[in-house]
Amino acid sequence: MTVKRVSPQEALELLDEGYTFVDVRSVAEFDNGHPPGAYNLPLLNSSPYGMQPNPDFMQVFEAVFPKDAKLVLGCRSGGRSLRAAQMLEGEGYADVVDQRAGFSGAGGPFGQVAEPGWQPAGLPVAYEPEEGRSYAELEARAKGEK
Repeated sequence: MTVKRVSPQEALELLDEGYTFVDVRSVAEFDNGHPPGAYNLPLLNSSPYGMQPNPDFMQVFEAVFPKDAKLVLGCRSGGRSLRAAQMLEGEGYADVVDQRAGFSGAGGPFGQVAEPGWQPAGLPVAYEPEEGRSYAELEARAKGEK
């Protein structure tokens, strides 16, 4: 099965239709701006050694989102969210959409912007997560702490 990929504007339209945005960037990236109402569930975590896989990604994801959830995934430029969408489809999630170009935009082979992301497209940006949508809160919920 091939993951459906949409533009930032199409992602916004899906959110208006009831989809939920899941930002798979690191906590620090998410804190620097994200689509309003987004959940933060990092596929990779920042470490002193660079980006490392989040070993709890699937456990937290499955604890928070049912398999029939309507989800739009996004990241910085589209790579992590596509990989996460493919993983989720492999785990039985049926309605997962990847937002191309991510939050910042997709680059071309010579460093130019090939497609503007969420923020450069002029779409709304939030800087604080809504209650219950930060990674710390999602992780606590998955562990039964909340």
